[in-house]
Amino acid sequence: MATAPNQPSAQGTTTQQVIVRTLVVLALLFIFLVGIRGMGSGFKGLGKDLLETFFQQTSNPFIALMVGILGTTLVQSSSVTTSMIVAMVAAPENALPIHNAVPMIMGANIGTTVTNTIVALGHIGRPAEFKRAYAAATCHDAFNFITVSILLPLEIATGFLEKTSASMTQVVGIGGGGKLPNPIKDATKAALKPIQNGIEGLFADKQTAAVILIIVSAAIIFGALTMLVRTLRDMTGSRLQAYLSRSLNASAYIGIAIGIVLTVMVQSSSITTSVMVPLAGAGIVTVEQIFPITLGANIGTTVTALLASMAAPTETAALAVQIALVHLMFNLVGIGLVFPFRATRRIPVLAATWLAGVATRSKRVAIVYILALFYGLPAALVAISRML
Repeated sequence: MATAPNQPSAQGTTTQQVIVRTLVVLALLFIFLVGIRGMGSGFKGLGKDLLETFFQQTSNPFIALMVGILGTTLVQSSSVTTSMIVAMVAAPENALPIHNAVPMIMGANIGTTVTNTIVALGHIGRPAEFKRAYAAATCHDAFNFITVSILLPLEIATGFLEKTSASMTQVVGIGGGGKLPNPIKDATKAALKPIQNGIEGLFADKQTAAVILIIVSAAIIFGALTMLVRTLRDMTGSRLQAYLSRSLNASAYIGIAIGIVLTVMVQSSSITTSVMVPLAGAGIVTVEQIFPITLGANIGTTVTALLASMAAPTETAALAVQIALVHLMFNLVGIGLVFPFRATRRIPVLAATWLAGVATRSKRVAIVYILALFYGLPAALVAISRML
């Protein structure tokens, strides 16, 4: 049967949808970068006195780690947290020194694992299924905790990540005063100007206006990333399952590569890892198969911070790229320490399997683990530090 002249073909419709969604993705990326620039401008307007108070809070690396964990668990996205960290580091008033930001990046890596652990609770009514799902979710937790337990003391003692990332920034030509070719800098600055002028017109006090700009910018970042993730998920949803299925029986290193690609495609490590939890609960995949994909997701999510560094002002561009590279290096070094050797590779898997067994015997443990480790402990330590 011939297609009616006024009825577009299915292929034409699909092509149009892809074009429209691609344009939406580009628009959302631009809005996201405007939010990053706005946050930097907001911190600049706060003045040095308030910023120094914040420095004192985050100068303790353990408190900075807790801030990173708590911030990420509250917004349910390490991409949002790391993007905000990049914006603070890149602020003209140097709102957050690199030294203070490194532990916060580590905390964001831990905080992002809460999402798939919460997803595992959906299986809590079926013990065998819950045990498999909880193990699949917490192998991500175990790896990040192990990596932080090694790299945080090393960073405190030597400044390894901070120094190495600074050298890398200079090697790629972003040193020497922070000169970074940035073709979209003027566009984001122009887009932010009416927002900033509107806020300053409503609030005469400069610090109040700066706080409002930070809040508005944070909302822009969160909203743009949320919509970006949804749009990319719609574009790649069916392919996501196909790529995962194809990688499960492949080499572990191919699994890492698939995890990277999928996370870059959907701009969310939580989506990549959370998709695996129901599959594990159903017994379709094992923790050993999921673990490499989880590691790849950790690397893939660092792209967001690298994108955020593109909105940095010229004078602080080197700092923005440096902290984004810290995020990448943290994950690469962690994988290099844990994954190549069979004995160390099994530690996160065994730890997750053991925890899943305990949680299956006592459902209360499963819930307390999430509430205490991701919310209660970080919040308590941050509160105590403010009182001291």
